[in-house]
Parts: sequence; structure tokens; C-alpha cells
Amino acid sequence: MVVGAGAAGLYTALCAAREGAHVTLVSATELAQSSSYWAQGGLAAALSADDSPQLHLADTLSAGRGMVRESAARVLTDEAPAAVEDLARLGVQFDGDGAGRPALSLEGGHGMRRIVHAGGAATGRRIVQQLSELAAAEPRIEVLEDRRAVALLMRDGRCTGVVLAGGQELNAPATTLATGGTAALWSRTTNPSAATGGGLLLAHAAAAKLADIEMMQFHPTAVVASGRYDGLLVTEAIRGEGARLLNAQGERFVEELAPRDEVARAIYAELVRCGSRSVALDMREVDPRLFPTVIAALAEAGLDATRETIPVAPAAHYMMGGIATDLEAGTSVPGLLAIGECSCTGLHGANRLASNSLSECFVFGARAARAALAQPPLPASSAGQQRVAPEGVPAPGPESREALWRNAGLVRDAAGLTSLLDDPHPLVRLIATAALRREESRGAHWRRDFPDQDPKLDRCHVTLVTDQKAEFEQWA
Repeated sequence: MVVGAGAAGLYTALCAAREGAHVTLVSATELAQSSSYWAQGGLAAALSADDSPQLHLADTLSAGRGMVRESAARVLTDEAPAAVEDLARLGVQFDGDGAGRPALSLEGGHGMRRIVHAGGAATGRRIVQQLSELAAAEPRIEVLEDRRAVALLMRDGRCTGVVLAGGQELNAPATTLATGGTAALWSRTTNPSAATGGGLLLAHAAAAKLADIEMMQFHPTAVVASGRYDGLLVTEAIRGEGARLLNAQGERFVEELAPRDEVARAIYAELVRCGSRSVALDMREVDPRLFPTVIAALAEAGLDATRETIPVAPAAHYMMGGIATDLEAGTSVPGLLAIGECSCTGLHGANRLASNSLSECFVFGARAARAALAQPPLPASSAGQQRVAPEGVPAPGPESREALWRNAGLVRDAAGLTSLLDDPHPLVRLIATAALRREESRGAHWRRDFPDQDPKLDRCHVTLVTDQKAEFEQWA
């Protein structure tokens, strides 16, 4: 059973099917409509002759601000090149350099060019479309579109399947959650509206451990506009090709390819200093043919990137935390696995290195498929099986989203976070609980009342099993 049909869910289902498994793939939307579809970034992998997994690992550790689980990062950096090769075998056409090699781009925090794209900024779209077509055509995969998982089935502490809206029960020896992230809980976001952490709440109801959910990455360059174009993502790869960030005086104020937490906070400081809503992204000297998708999206918003600067500011983009897993995607609940943005292996630490997330979908998706195949069979009888669901979860209203942006945004403090503990949405309360526990500033988590990084918390992860209690753990 795979719940979620983004890049991670699709690839996991296909890997399991290639090993002979029968897979039920549950998608809340039609195929190719997931958050992954909109991903502009590429896959980070050491593919060039002067690069190596060790160099990729070093950049990942540096970006993660002393909180990366090194074993997870080593898995990612060692196995990402093979994942790119496998996707190519599956028909994903990656951009080339004219000499038969992958065209590699540069993004913030990377010491060299190692980002591979498919169709430039349309990478997510290309990959999800191709994998969706393969999943739909694979006889071992049953695709259930426009269906939503609302509860998990549990027996003797083991997850035995899911319950869909409408009451249908689906049993499976292994249930893999690939339900995406939480960034749409914040009022200003780059994510589609459905990215509100439903998978985390399903897992939490079954007493699965959550980790690092105080770590929301704010993308530095999201368009500031009215209506539906507000939050439109402008990929970091554009800064890799020379775009500059300018303040109200038309001056550069930050190294554009510093890790994302640094760039986002530098922009935030300029906004506070000047009392403005945005800074300017100047991409007029960047070849527009390199980013036709971005140029077209900006044009739809009434912005001509070839003639004018683009107003941008940070927006909630990617949660480094999620459902805590081991290196084989296993959660603290037997029979339940998690992959992609809803999971937390510790790979990203306190600040995700650009484009590691798509690579994570495929590296850990393959591992999840192997782990799922190794699960013991279900008992012949379903006697004693129970439904476990989050209780009384309201849709996140504008008040909750504004409160989270105001009190758990780029800069936080105890007073604001404490005010969130009474929010009607349970995930908002959990995020506040985790953020209150981390009394330091590290990566994406910046406390004005604890502005220094605490070395005693190096490699420590905030974990939650109950609503009220957050604990620190060190992961090997």
C-alpha cells in the first residue's frame, strides 16, 4: 500500500512492482497533480568527473547546521547517482550539455554544479508525468485516484492498512505514507493548498514518532504579488546562473548562493530595515532560454523578467521534519513506512541543501520498496483490527495560517510560540511544542530569545509521540 502519488510514492510503487509485488497506490488527486508536479528544483547527485559523493556529503553536512544525521546523508549522496540513472532508464529525459552528458546547474550551498534537471524548471512536472504514465500502465499497480486515506488500520500495535473516505478498508502487510509536506499551513507559502500535513496527523494518531517539525525551510525567492501569484517560486538555479538580490537602494546585500537559511534571513532583515514587502531579484542578465517555465509563469503574473526586477520575499517551502524513520523508511510503528517530505530521516538537519529533496524521494523510495517487501504477511483473520484516526481535525483556517506565519515564521520567540498552543489545528500545536523545546537558533529555526546555537544540541532531534511532550534524541 502506498498513500500519495507524488515523486516518492510513484517511484516506490514502481520499484515494488518491478520486484513482483502487487501495489495499491492511493492518490488524493488525479495522477500528475501532486506537489512534486510543481517542483522547479532538480536532483542533486555527484555526476561530474570532478565531483564525488564525499564532496556532496560535505556540502549537505555544512548546510544542515550540525543537525544532519550523517548516516542518512551518506546513503543519499552515495546512492543518488544510481537513482538518476534508473530514472533515465525509466524514460525520464534529463537535460544534456550537447556532448551527451547531463547538464549540471549550481544552487545555493553546493560547492560545484551537481543539479540535474528535466526540462529546466519543469523537472517535477516531467518526472511525475513519466512516472504516472508508467504506474497507470503497470498491471501490478492498482491506482485509486481522487481517494483520501482518513485512518490507519491497526492490530496488536502493527499497521495493517488504511481506511479511505467513505469507509472502505484496504489491508496490506506494509503501508507507506508519501503524503507530502506541511508548508501550506503557513499563510505565505510556495506550496499548493493541500500541503497541510495530513500524513503526519495520520501517523501521529497511530503513535508514530514525529521529529524536527519545528524546522520549516523558507525559500528566499517567492514572488510578492496579489492573488494567486503570491508565493510563486523562482528557482534558486536562476541565482546559480547569475541573478542578483538587490535592496531598496539597488545594492547587493547577501551572497546569493549562500545556504537558504542565510539568504532568507538576510532578506527578512532588509524588509524589517526598510519597512517594505519585498526585495528585488534581478535576472535581466540571465539567458531566458534557460528558464522558459519560470519566465512564462512570471509573465502570467504580469512580470517581464527580461526587462524589470522581480519583487520577492521568503515563503514557507519545505519541512525538514516529519514522521521519524530509519534508513529503510521504517517508522516507530511496525508495518508503517514513510518517505518523501512527510518523513524525517534526519538527512536535512536544520536546513535542507537545495535539490536534495527530489533525490531523497528516489533513494529512499527504492529502500522503502525493499523494506515493504520484507514485511511479514498479515494474519488470515482481521479480528481485533481497529481504525485509528486523528480526532476532530479542522481544515486549517486563515486565522491558524496567519498565526503560524506570525509566530512560527522566520523569527520566533517563546511568547508567540506559546500563543499557538491553543490553536484549533493540532499540527499547529505540535509545531509550537517542538519549537518551544528547541531553545536555540539553528538553521531555519531562529529564536530571538535564544539567538545563539547551542553546541550541546548538535545532532539532537526534537521528537514527539504525545501532544504535550517533546524530547531530544541523538540519532546514529
